[in-house]
Amino acid sequence: MTVLIVDDEERIRILIKEYCLNEDYDVLEASDGEQALNIIKNNKVDVVILDIMMPNMDGLTAYKEIKKYNIPTIVLSARNEEYDKLIGFGLGVDDYVTKPFSPKELIARIKAVTKRFNNLDDMYIYKTLKVDFKGHVVYIDDKEIKLTPKEYDLLVYFINNKNVALSREELLSKIWGYDFFGDDRTVDTHIKMLRNNLGEYRDLIQTVRGVGYKFEIK
Repeated sequence: MTVLIVDDEERIRILIKEYCLNEDYDVLEASDGEQALNIIKNNKVDVVILDIMMPNMDGLTAYKEIKKYNIPTIVLSARNEEYDKLIGFGLGVDDYVTKPFSPKELIARIKAVTKRFNNLDDMYIYKTLKVDFKGHVVYIDDKEIKLTPKEYDLLVYFINNKNVALSREELLSKIWGYDFFGDDRTVDTHIKMLRNNLGEYRDLIQTVRGVGYKFEIK
């Protein structure tokens, strides 16, 4: 798999590159949006790590062109305002990571977005919990569990991002849509209902203090 790291800070590129190489990923680098687009035009790229604040062409402007190539993209930025995240998700970016970040979590997010993008699995199985992605059906002990559409979407998003801490803002954007008019309580209410329906597996959805939630498989 080839990862394109787009950031004007060389130390950030070096850090991400080191962790990507440890995963046996091939790595390409660019210091601004224009260079990134030239690389994408001439190379096979499987996922893009894209900084927002860059000279010549910023990340979100570059992404408007990158998305035409149908490449999963993770936006990387020092800006933490919810507005910026909603703009990114509204444009269709696959994930958003705020600096300073954990390189290990970034790698986990790379794996998650590429798996979602490639849709390699039709079924998720954990002990007696089964999720049939094609049939949109969830089973526990071979008995169908009735979930609302939003509960099902939440569960699938958690599974595709397992062991990754997800903020309430991200869940609102990805499950309800970036233009949804609501607040964090909407997420909390649906998480509570989903946990109740998961019964013995309710503890798979962990609360991450100060962040949101995580689907944790130990």
